Amino acid sequence: MPWTINTNPLENLALSSLVAAIPILYLFWALAFRRMKGHWAAVSALAIAVVISVFVYGMPAKLSLYSAGYGMLFGLWPVCWIVVTAVFIYNLSVKTGEFEIIKNSLATISDDRRIQALLIAFSFGAFIEGAAGFGTPVAITAAMLVGLGFKPLYAAGICLIANTAPVAFGAIGIPIIVGSQVSGVDQMALSQMVGRTLPFVSVLIPLYMVVLMSGWKKGLEVWPAAFVSGGSFAVAQFLTANFVGPLLPDIIASIASIVCLVVFLRFWQPKESWHFDGEPKSSGRAKLLYTGGQVFRAWTPFIILSIFVAAWGVKPIKMLLDQYSLVGIPLEGLHNMVIRGDKPMAAVYMFNILSAAGTAILFAGLFSIPVMKASLRTAGQVAFQTLKTLRWPIFTIAVILGFAYIMNFSGMAVTLGDAFSKTGVLFPFFAAFLGWLGVFMTGSDTSSNALFGKLQEVTATQIGVDPVVTVAANSSGGVCGKMISPQSLSVATAATNQVGREADIFRFTVMHSLILTTVIGVMAYLQAYVIRWIVPVYEKGVAAPAAAKAAISNGGLAWLGVALATVIILTIVARNAKQGEPAVVRETMPRD
Repeated sequence: MPWTINTNPLENLALSSLVAAIPILYLFWALAFRRMKGHWAAVSALAIAVVISVFVYGMPAKLSLYSAGYGMLFGLWPVCWIVVTAVFIYNLSVKTGEFEIIKNSLATISDDRRIQALLIAFSFGAFIEGAAGFGTPVAITAAMLVGLGFKPLYAAGICLIANTAPVAFGAIGIPIIVGSQVSGVDQMALSQMVGRTLPFVSVLIPLYMVVLMSGWKKGLEVWPAAFVSGGSFAVAQFLTANFVGPLLPDIIASIASIVCLVVFLRFWQPKESWHFDGEPKSSGRAKLLYTGGQVFRAWTPFIILSIFVAAWGVKPIKMLLDQYSLVGIPLEGLHNMVIRGDKPMAAVYMFNILSAAGTAILFAGLFSIPVMKASLRTAGQVAFQTLKTLRWPIFTIAVILGFAYIMNFSGMAVTLGDAFSKTGVLFPFFAAFLGWLGVFMTGSDTSSNALFGKLQEVTATQIGVDPVVTVAANSSGGVCGKMISPQSLSVATAATNQVGREADIFRFTVMHSLILTTVIGVMAYLQAYVIRWIVPVYEKGVAAPAAAKAAISNGGLAWLGVALATVIILTIVARNAKQGEPAVVRETMPRD
């Protein structure tokens, strides 16, 4: 028998909101103060959420447990699939010794840890976010930084903070598309509004990141590089979001950032190279110790990864792959059994074996095996060791998604949203924190927009504010919650081999998350009441354009063919490139 959500079970919104917040407050306490290991914090928070959903909200225990299971399935696929495949490629690169060449090639641009963080954590991470999203950039870039010699805590922390700027346009603009579809706000207008908010943050994140890593004095020493990195990204992000749409801002902005920074570094370098305490000091750029063929081969797996991830983000390709592999499995006992408002909530598990971002990364890994000249036995050993290392992060991610789904299906998340909506004229400020809360709970800006997008639109209309401001604030504020989401923390600890230290990374990032969300909230408030001219003019009440719901394009096969042909050519060229001999003898993990 269907069960109807009661978003105010105690008949007092303040009390109901306080009770609904208990699992979240507990999770904060467990990570920030109790410093509990991530998997135990997740399990106990899940248990508390189940108890409240059953005994306070009156949710049948069966539905509560089913909703948790639904979330755990989503955590295993596609989220954990991304983490496992991304870490596999990195581990294989280390095993075969190719990552040593990458380290040296980066050091020839600059062996300064601050510059390396700008290139990898910010610029390259933004490219991966724009193409794939869902934890992929943190998994890849954090592992790369640790391989370069970064302290694991800093590698994880700065990658999470760097991932702030591109999240709203991640995965080829999916958060904006979903926000538009759910709220009814025009898609292009929403893209423009977010594109007039986030660039102000994007230009500051690189400097913020290096100051956090090295302190004020040392951080300001590289402000020109940070300004070039963030400034070029912000300008490209603004122009693309405002004049092209939500699909490509991250891709174009990240490429602009990488190119501008590399060119700039040919003419400017910091006076003194900075390393972490305990590392040997360096006088500047290192000498290239390998041939051009060796460098090309070492980087080829990550070039192939970028091609596959970018191709999988192209809508016609994704739709083509879904046509042949997407399976929707209604979860009996939960599907349409929970009524929110007057609509049943769907519970259909979408198993997209081909179009998942993790599958794109797996294909990149398979092509990388011959490029790295690894045997199938070596690849199998690395895959097994990767799964063994990631067993606790996989468990944690699955449990925390179960927690998020209980919050949604029980109505607790809606209760908290209703409480935020009662803030009246201050709502545009708190709209950013509502998005932040959504991403903290779900780990996804897309999910946060789906959860609160309509509430943002309705509340804004009631108080006389243009809905595009608050819906954009939901997405822009949400990006600041990404760095403290338990799902993101689990990905970061897995990539940096710090399983069990989620609390340390949470403490490292939580204050910065709140500071940046406050900045977004202030901007939203000013946009609503003071600088109204910044709000785009659009036709009210128009949903996302038909292009977002377009039928499968015949161009998908052509795009996929181009991507595969490019990868095959790269693989052949890299494998057969003239390697020569390294200039120095280096120690690597043994080959078979």
